[in-house]
Amino acid sequence: MTASQLHPVQELGRVVQAVERPRSLTHALEILAANPAVQPIAGGTDLLLDLHRGGPGEPVMLLDLSGLAELRGITINDGRVRIGAGMTHNEVISHPELPTVGLPLAQACLEIGSPQLRNRATIAGNIATASPANDTISALLALDATVTLASLSGERTLPLDDFVTGFRTTDIEPGELITTIEFPAMSSPEDGIWVKLGNRSAQAISVVHLGIVVDRDVVGIVRGARIAIGSVAARVVLLPEAAAALIGSRLTDDAIKQAAEAAADAVSPLDDVRATATYRVDTIPTLITRALTAIREGLSAAAWPARPVCLTVTSHDRPCSEDMASISDTTEIVVTLNGQRFTAPGAASANLLDWLRDEASLTGTKEGCAEGECGACTVQLNGRNVMSCLVNAAQATGAEIVTVEGVAPGPDDPHRIQKAFIDEFAVQCGFCIPGFIVTGTALLEEMSDPTDDEIRLGLSGNLCRCTGYYPIIQAIRTAAVNVT
Repeated sequence: MTASQLHPVQELGRVVQAVERPRSLTHALEILAANPAVQPIAGGTDLLLDLHRGGPGEPVMLLDLSGLAELRGITINDGRVRIGAGMTHNEVISHPELPTVGLPLAQACLEIGSPQLRNRATIAGNIATASPANDTISALLALDATVTLASLSGERTLPLDDFVTGFRTTDIEPGELITTIEFPAMSSPEDGIWVKLGNRSAQAISVVHLGIVVDRDVVGIVRGARIAIGSVAARVVLLPEAAAALIGSRLTDDAIKQAAEAAADAVSPLDDVRATATYRVDTIPTLITRALTAIREGLSAAAWPARPVCLTVTSHDRPCSEDMASISDTTEIVVTLNGQRFTAPGAASANLLDWLRDEASLTGTKEGCAEGECGACTVQLNGRNVMSCLVNAAQATGAEIVTVEGVAPGPDDPHRIQKAFIDEFAVQCGFCIPGFIVTGTALLEEMSDPTDDEIRLGLSGNLCRCTGYYPIIQAIRTAAVNVT
């Protein structure tokens, strides 16, 4: 078969020729200033897919920001929430205060992808990609967020509404990096909400997503409101007309109806593969009405889980070392793999999945979709479950990695989850099972007594094409009971 006969999904995308791993934010800005073509990467769940799907092109160099301490941390001081650009969606979800002071953002983060994707994808990456379907943008617009950008020339801060300029376009200048996202802290979860309409219950790109924050006085009169909506235009937009319909009154049925009608009138959605424009327009009043009613009734956080499932066993980051500042395919990277030191080259141009299979000869981890949808490639990276097909292997330098081959205590002593999968007949064709085993192991390390809902949420990033979900869920239940 010649290259011209290949299906588009079979064509090789742009090759990563090197990964630069800066030791500090200043070092990163120096690299970016010297080579504006270098592409910043943190979680990389969007970027790596874009490089693969974009077809052949010039090799690229990546600037790995994932180890920078300056981009880490969440602080809440003086009524402001500050989120470092390197913070992941799961770190927002699991923060003890954010679901109170920034509920819409936490709710949006919980709906993005799967637990494995949320362990890699960052808030800054979501807004930098600037897709109208990116869920956190509507939440952050409703929260009146600002974005701080840094370059060697200094810093500048601008409203998120000004930062996102159009379809997948932003106001970021050459040489700049996002450093922080900030917004005013809500006084209580009842002040805001985020809702989503999707075509399935998990791993769904939004048909419509919606963020709302209202400011009411002591007797319930609305003094201010912000309503943002996504997946209905070229970019996520604010709806000032809908917000204005609420000002000066309580959240009565009539005020809510006026806001819902104003929202529907303000947008002109397009048809796409997920829904028609007519369907979107017809659903917007219902979404607005339900969201505002939940705020009025104090039910904004009613569906927030008591224990969000993150598939995070431990959380430890690794700084960049001097001898690993630049990685090409000839560089031998060092990792701790299933408890043993392992060294191999070929990491710059490979994803972690291929590197583990080709260099470490660990073939238990499978490729099912190559785009982070199926979970067959799930491994544990620095204590967090991730989709290894969406991790550049060079980013794993110095990391601790656990694959399905490493979950058992010993060669003749299978993990209790492995025993339960056999006892409950959960193993069918076997292709997806390694991912389920790694996921189930992390779930039970995170919480020893998961409910059925927590099991389903934990497994939401893993697909079984044989539709063997009932015995798989039962196997997790059995393993949870059989704690030794």
